[in-house]
Amino acid sequence: MLDIKFVRENPEIVKQNIRNKFQDNKLELVDKVLELDKENREIKQEVEALRAERNKTSKQIGALMAQGKKEEAEEVKRQVAASGSRIEELSAREKEVEEELLKNMMVIPNIIDPSVPIGKDDSENVEIEKFGEPVVPDFEVPYHTEIMENFDGIDLDSARRVAGNGFYYLMGDIARLHSAVISYARDFMINRGFTYCVPPFMIRSNVVTGVMSFAEMDAMMYKIEGEDLYLIGTSEHSMIGKFIDQIIPEEELPKTLTSYSPCFRKEKGAHGLEERGVYRIHQFEKQEMIVVCRPEESPMWFDKLWQNTVDLFRSLDIPVRTLECCSGDLADLKVKSLDVEAWSPRQKKYFEVGSCSNLGDAQARRLKIRVNGKDGKKYLAHTLNNTVVAPPRMLIAFLENNLNADGSVNIPKALQPYMGGMTKIEKKTRA
Repeated sequence: MLDIKFVRENPEIVKQNIRNKFQDNKLELVDKVLELDKENREIKQEVEALRAERNKTSKQIGALMAQGKKEEAEEVKRQVAASGSRIEELSAREKEVEEELLKNMMVIPNIIDPSVPIGKDDSENVEIEKFGEPVVPDFEVPYHTEIMENFDGIDLDSARRVAGNGFYYLMGDIARLHSAVISYARDFMINRGFTYCVPPFMIRSNVVTGVMSFAEMDAMMYKIEGEDLYLIGTSEHSMIGKFIDQIIPEEELPKTLTSYSPCFRKEKGAHGLEERGVYRIHQFEKQEMIVVCRPEESPMWFDKLWQNTVDLFRSLDIPVRTLECCSGDLADLKVKSLDVEAWSPRQKKYFEVGSCSNLGDAQARRLKIRVNGKDGKKYLAHTLNNTVVAPPRMLIAFLENNLNADGSVNIPKALQPYMGGMTKIEKKTRA
């Protein structure tokens, strides 16, 4: 959410930013916000003047009564009462205006970084760099669920009977591999100086609206019936929410946290669910990283965060590339975002396995996350987040890139301690 003062002083910049995000339907919101802001300030001024006049006039009543001027005193009382009624009326309208103003302000997108390429959607994202050599083996790479089935590692049919589409049972060595990847990612981030955290898996509505846009909320979040609670779509939600209404001493920054959680998503919209696979599903697990820092440090942390994901995938022999997200592909709260994509030997192309985002002070403004500077002045923090790893999607890249011609899967050296020393998962033999 933008600072109303910024919108007031820079309406054309805000409108151009909306055009750059190809959200022209929101242009009228800027003028609406300015009108509401003007009315709100006028109401406050009138209420302040009325209260001052009422206080001044009220003091006259006692003096008039002492002088025996009862009728004049009664007239002054009527004036005071009238002022009180007008103040109540204005205060009620002030509340309405402020609610409407906030509602509209939360829909106006954040100002994107000047370095963000202008484009309508993810088809116009820009490749930045490749890490590792993408290889297409001289044997056919099966679909990822077929690879898992060769190890008796997945049961989608039972999951459909139990929970419907978008769920899965992972079994045996594949389930162990899933847990091993999460544990390895946890230790990988701890070794990079991040504090490990297991957060709440449900959050209240004020945290939901603080960390994401309404469009994201509608497409992603599951509501707990009868309670003010939502299942998290990513642990970023509860990790940033950890600092709601907090004033953080500047010397305690940056806050660098890595968190494990299950994630729950409706996957409502154009992408939909996969019937066969586990690429886009309702439930998965993820290791996340978040940073709360001083504004001037957020660009530096943005680069550190995505590099962590690249380094982790390369340590597991998976080629990756980075893509700069264009303006039309940025969620409304984001200042800048970069996707990490892993190589798929089967599809002979890259696919998304992580997303790194700098949200500037948007989340901090909504959640009132402030910093107490060394000079005593308070200011809004900047927040960032990035995926460390998110199996089972990450398992698709892992299995395809470490698959052998005989159907076995190599376990990279870095992951072997988490797999009980195994160097390879062998294909199950059928009777």
